[in-house]
Amino acid sequence: MTGIWSAVLVLSITGAIFALVLYFVAQKFKVVEDPLIDEIAEVLPGANCGGCGKAGCRAMAEAFVKQGNMEGLKCPAGGDEVAKKVAALLGCTPEESEPQVAVVRCNGSCSNAKAKSNYDGLQDCAFANSLYSGESGCMFGCLGLGNCTRACQFDALTMDKETGLPIVDEEKCVACGACVKACPRGIIELRNKGMKNRRVYVACRNKEKGADARKSCTAACIGCGKCAKTCPFGAITVENNVAYIDYKVCKLCRKCVAECPTGAIHAVNFPPKPAPAPPPAAATAEPTATTPATETNNNQ
Repeated sequence: MTGIWSAVLVLSITGAIFALVLYFVAQKFKVVEDPLIDEIAEVLPGANCGGCGKAGCRAMAEAFVKQGNMEGLKCPAGGDEVAKKVAALLGCTPEESEPQVAVVRCNGSCSNAKAKSNYDGLQDCAFANSLYSGESGCMFGCLGLGNCTRACQFDALTMDKETGLPIVDEEKCVACGACVKACPRGIIELRNKGMKNRRVYVACRNKEKGADARKSCTAACIGCGKCAKTCPFGAITVENNVAYIDYKVCKLCRKCVAECPTGAIHAVNFPPKPAPAPPPAAATAEPTATTPATETNNNQ
């Protein structure tokens, strides 16, 4: 009986010693978290979309608190409203930035880029991209398997069954960039929404020479440079046989749209141009009154 009590006593003392050791270790390595992190985390949308470049909204809140301001940090899913709330908690001024939206830079619809083969493999763009150029033969165009739509957590992208291309819902898109990262061919780009939500961009990334690009897609950019020559603001450059419009320089004049011979340049949300006025009707000459000739009497 004495042995049992001795064992119980030894175990109790050992347990107490370990408890004290664990307590002091916990106090030594205790991390005191700033309660401001919780406050900012509650303000953030909680989408954990990764558009800010952090692992999630919690990590973004920690970055805000650690830095103490909003310089270089932006929550695209929250927009200006969330930015103002975070700035109020941090006691700083939010950085002003232009609202952005995702843009699909591919014009290879089913009608423009006829299918030359049939893909019957895994419905994943990254997997298909590693195997072949695409059903139309364009190695730069949309594969149409919907990785971008599955990556979007805001239901802002849907696949158009008629064209085979993704469609961006401007009202739902928060410019988080998840679709940009999901596209293995980089055809989705974040661009400024522009004044009155109007944008002009080249819907093509084909870097092949003009004739080869047209074999894959009739609406491909052929790198002719006409758009760059007609732009009065120097917003267009042509590199590797494809044109690009810098949205920070573009003034939305749309001269390039009319100049593009293949229709590769898209103008979004512009009102339709008024129809040209009909030519003036030809003036009809009024008949003039003629004075009857006076007969001459030759007998006089």
